[in-house]
Amino acid sequence: MRKYLLSAVAVSAVIAGSTTAIADEAAAQKWVDQEFQPSVLSKSEQLSEMKWFINASKPFAGMEVNVLSEGIPTHSYESEVLTKAFEEITGIKVNHQILGEGEVVQAVQTQMQTGRNLYDAYVNDSDLIGTHSRLQLAVNLTDFMAGSGADVTNPGLDLDDFMGTQFTTGPDGDLYQMPDQQFANLYWFRKDWFDRTDLQDAFKAKYGYDLGVPVNWSAYEDIAEFFSKDVKEIDGNTIYGHMDYGKRAPDLGWRMTDAWLSMAGAGSKGEPNGIPIDEWGIRMEAGTCNPVGASVSRGGAANGPAAVYAIRKWMNGCATTPLPVRRAMISINLCRHCPKAMWLSKFSGTPPLPPTWWHRSPRATTQLTPKVHRSGGWLQARMARIGKRDRRLAIRMLDPGQS
Repeated sequence: MRKYLLSAVAVSAVIAGSTTAIADEAAAQKWVDQEFQPSVLSKSEQLSEMKWFINASKPFAGMEVNVLSEGIPTHSYESEVLTKAFEEITGIKVNHQILGEGEVVQAVQTQMQTGRNLYDAYVNDSDLIGTHSRLQLAVNLTDFMAGSGADVTNPGLDLDDFMGTQFTTGPDGDLYQMPDQQFANLYWFRKDWFDRTDLQDAFKAKYGYDLGVPVNWSAYEDIAEFFSKDVKEIDGNTIYGHMDYGKRAPDLGWRMTDAWLSMAGAGSKGEPNGIPIDEWGIRMEAGTCNPVGASVSRGGAANGPAAVYAIRKWMNGCATTPLPVRRAMISINLCRHCPKAMWLSKFSGTPPLPPTWWHRSPRATTQLTPKVHRSGGWLQARMARIGKRDRRLAIRMLDPGQS
């Protein structure tokens, strides 16, 4: 009969059988040399940490852990590579399943509603911190690491070194999820074009200031217009001054809410989210993760002046993008794609290993997976039934020239 073990680690692996610690250390040496590089730790520091894993895991040898996450490259690496490493080093087997984002959310909902332990740990959007802190069905990691899980808490773990713990900490100040990976939005520009004196002179003659990296959206729009409508062609290739999100995919919503709306001033000031109105335009009850409303009539800002301005600017940007994109008419269901975090189920029958079973190799803990999308047209928003700010948006892309 298999035993199940709670774990918040996506960095997982196990060796089976009756091999001794010597074999385990040999496996650790192999992984440190061949996979866990580069690292902020020296190899000797890594091996010292691996020895701690080997010793701490002895009481749990032969156990199995079931983990679920969605299919993005970070989690595929965890599922295909890190599980093997963890098994060979510790003797604990991790079954890391990959499903679609919607199926992950459905599994989370089902487990919470039925109390049946489908998985021991999940990697889900960190926005579910509201759900976890309200329902108290995820292991309180702060209490666990200081109490019953102290013996299996990696002494080298530095929580302050993690990006995003403010998004996985509840209003009570306790940690419920461990950050697993982060998404990053970046704007790229062609420095070789910006450095051309003929283009610099032409730009300054038209707009009255130097061509350079824009420091506000008005300058960004000038630059986009200049390259799309004035320059038009470089080295025989048609060029455009603006490229943004637009590919048909389920993660366009977070580009709108996390970037465009907040950059236009939607929501309130505050960290990690606006208080009392977050960057999604959702008003929260004071001192809680309980949503009150998104519309202006309910105290929110999702359809307020800043949000309307942001979406109009987004639509107008299509005028400086390639024509095939402007002609697209696509209906899209969108959901936020936000940083992911690992949490532990309270429904597992055996004492859990904490998220502190986390090897600190950079490759094991973080990977950037930016995606490119674009859209325009009208927007509708509604609230989902799970998570603090989990939203669903529907957007139709329309040619700005069409009525």
